[in-house]
Amino acid sequence: MGVNESDGPPFWGLDEVAFRFLELHETRAHALGGRLMRDLGDAVLLYSPRDREPFFNRLAAVRWPEDEDAFDRRLAEAIALFAGLDRRPHIWTPSAFGRPADLPARLAGRGFRDTASGYFMVLVHPPAAGRAPAEPDGRPVTPDPTVPPDVSLERIDGGPGVTVRPETLREISWVLASSFGVDPDELAAVEAETAAAFGSAAFHVCLVRSGRTAVAIAKRYTFDGATYLSSIGTVPGQRGRGLASLVTEAVIRDGLAESPGDVYLGVHAHNDRAIELYRRAGMEIVGGRTRDLLLA
Repeated sequence: MGVNESDGPPFWGLDEVAFRFLELHETRAHALGGRLMRDLGDAVLLYSPRDREPFFNRLAAVRWPEDEDAFDRRLAEAIALFAGLDRRPHIWTPSAFGRPADLPARLAGRGFRDTASGYFMVLVHPPAAGRAPAEPDGRPVTPDPTVPPDVSLERIDGGPGVTVRPETLREISWVLASSFGVDPDELAAVEAETAAAFGSAAFHVCLVRSGRTAVAIAKRYTFDGATYLSSIGTVPGQRGRGLASLVTEAVIRDGLAESPGDVYLGVHAHNDRAIELYRRAGMEIVGGRTRDLLLA
């Protein structure tokens, strides 16, 4: 189901069925690269067999009973599930249509602590669809004439049997690490995860180059009629040039060109600059805040 601007906030035309589809779609995107997803019916589990990082070990799309006793039984089952996986109980609360309505407060009262909050944003003002053109030699042309003339885009598309050059994987890992403050010791893990994700035709990376140097990035996951965007960032020293806007608009257009369905992303609640950037690109917040809750 597509979004409809005329329906207005807070849900922008998404009903509960469509919203839950996007919650599962996002989890499936994060499962690329060797992780596992399990739809439990009233929640969805993301589990990483090799990585204990809570981000990759969580429950989302929670629809649990309103009744206190039934809720506590379901929570106990979820905690036992995490114990069996040797992972810390971690729950993402939905920004819309979650149940019970006071889910974050109930979890806080049962020992979970809020480590972060965010918003779910969906495209409601689509730009003209289509990938940016390329020169005859295949070099991409920057679609925005206001950016500096040395700036260009490079798309790297995944798929079965796709082999990405080691130097390109190192560039991607370096831009991600620099943009998001990843510990240098984690570079090898980021590179391995990215290489594994490129085995899927759903996975795409757009690199922005200034001259020959990669300086900004966005990931795109397009499958089953929807596009999830993530890891939109610019390396320090290159910020303030409009490169994040450029790459965001590029992956939106690329996603719509491949599949004319919903385009969406998640953003930290306190990242005002990113929220404004995504709004300028045609996206709006759906529902309220999500909560990132870990059992203390």
